[in-house]
Amino acid sequence: DAELRDLNAKRKASKKSEFDDEYDDSKKGNVGKAGDEQAEGEYVEALKREKEARMRRNRDEFGVDGESGRIRYEGFRQGMYCRVRIDGVPAEFIESFDPRMPLVIGGLTPQETERGLIRCRFKKHRWHKKILKCNDPLVFSIGWRRFQSIPVFSTEDDNGRYRYLKYTPEHMHCQAVFYGPQVPPNTGVLAIQRLSGNIPGFRISATGVVLELDASAKVVKKLKLVGQPTKIFKNTAFVTGMFNSELEVSRFEGASIRTVSGIRGQVKKSIREGQPGSFRATFEDKILMSDIIFCRTWVPVEIKNYYNPVTSLLSKSGVDGWRAMKPKAQLHVETQTPIEVNPDSIYKPIERKERTFNKLYVPKSVEANLPFASKRKEDKKRKKKSYVSKRAVVMDATEKKKYTFMQAVNTIKNEKKAKRKEKNAERRAARDKEQAKQDEKLDAARKARKRQHHRTEGKLEAAKERKRLRG
Repeated sequence: DAELRDLNAKRKASKKSEFDDEYDDSKKGNVGKAGDEQAEGEYVEALKREKEARMRRNRDEFGVDGESGRIRYEGFRQGMYCRVRIDGVPAEFIESFDPRMPLVIGGLTPQETERGLIRCRFKKHRWHKKILKCNDPLVFSIGWRRFQSIPVFSTEDDNGRYRYLKYTPEHMHCQAVFYGPQVPPNTGVLAIQRLSGNIPGFRISATGVVLELDASAKVVKKLKLVGQPTKIFKNTAFVTGMFNSELEVSRFEGASIRTVSGIRGQVKKSIREGQPGSFRATFEDKILMSDIIFCRTWVPVEIKNYYNPVTSLLSKSGVDGWRAMKPKAQLHVETQTPIEVNPDSIYKPIERKERTFNKLYVPKSVEANLPFASKRKEDKKRKKKSYVSKRAVVMDATEKKKYTFMQAVNTIKNEKKAKRKEKNAERRAARDKEQAKQDEKLDAARKARKRQHHRTEGKLEAAKERKRLRG
């Protein structure tokens, strides 16, 4: 009898739950009708019954343990309070802890605890006023971390070479390589120059995305080696000043060289005569002693392994208590140190002697076989006047009459031309006078607009300065 009673109770409960579900579904469809407050109340009741049914199932499933057993199987749910134990916390963190400021707790994979070189696609933010200089420290925000590092900018050429850039492009992406903790590719990158102090303008310097991680970088920089010829033969020359030893020459054997005038050549072998580093080179054509010879090479750029995490939570003064590396320009301003000027980097006027070339001499035997179009057509200077310039012209009566008539026609034409020119000058002077009056009016209006614009800009700048001083 007890078993039959339990079976009937289970059947009754299952049928009741089916009926409640069907009834709730029908009421849920009627909630959208305007003015149906009864249906809305029934919908709320249906949700309460669903919650009670869920709690009853959880109670039946987890038994006596209840919430503690559920947490053991499911883990902590959203909205629950939990206690976390963290080992190795610095004592400064406890001393400077502010309970009013929330902390975000995150986790790192074992790979993200390693450090290496990060290459990312980088672009200066359009609202940042100045371009970024290579080897100037930046504060990066990547994933869970904020740290300071020294980036090196480069661009990828068509042949896959990463060419060094001194500054970031104005409106274009570039590549940036810096040292820091490893992060997965496609992670967003945010760069800021300074965290502390009142900085006018937009603070975010650049944005980007991580492309790859590598143990070494392949950024190269252009280098030109320059030399001068000491001896010149037909297509061969001895060059000095480009290298310092025979070992350097042996490493560059077969390298392409070129003169400023565009004659290409090749490094052959080192020579013993002359200063160390002299070598023999061959060229396409005979070069001159005044030619400058240069060799284009590429040298690798060293990436500085600098990593300075932002430890603002370990100081009571926050970000101001964290000591960061300062850019060179900021140090110049703070210490009032003048910028070092390299005398060799100053542009100087180039003084070149004017070169005179000998005339091209073509032998008469060769010129005789040339076609007429290629032969020289030079009239020799005469010592005496020719017959054409010395002869006298005697006109008859008919020719004199025609000549007199043409002189009269030309005189009338010249008189008309002079009158027309005088009238045009008067008309042009009147037009210039009228135009000057209009320009004077326009200049007055333009000056008034400019004065008003500068007055408005000055008021805005003064308001910004007052706001900055107030903090």
